[in-house]
Amino acid sequence: MNMLPDLQSSLICDDVRQERNGKFMLIGIFDAIHSEQLPVTFMKMCLVTRWCNGAGNFIQRSQILNTDQKTVLAAGQDVRVNLPSPEAAATSVEVFINVTFPAPGVYWVEILLDGDLKIRYPLRVNKLDRPAPAL
Repeated sequence: MNMLPDLQSSLICDDVRQERNGKFMLIGIFDAIHSEQLPVTFMKMCLVTRWCNGAGNFIQRSQILNTDQKTVLAAGQDVRVNLPSPEAAATSVEVFINVTFPAPGVYWVEILLDGDLKIRYPLRVNKLDRPAPAL
């Protein structure tokens, strides 16, 4: 019998490493992108999700929406979430390669489980103004 899990966390970072003991190390957690030039392409973005307090097999799907909140800018692959018991937890790491953000604004990260939206959160892209050269 399936028991829907809770989404314990969802974070975007530059990279993820896993130690021999199974612990994950997240490198460069961020919720905004600052760039002097737009469009800007991120060569690598990691999306880390952790599910708990559920039981069964599920499919997670992640996507990044454009500023219109409709157009999919980047879509992840189907990720299997297997929780053998409510005491278990499942952590997944998705890697998005060469994601281009065309303009400044608020983009949206969505996490779905078996097709149902579980969370949507903003990812801001800001254009930095280059300071005028000193005379």
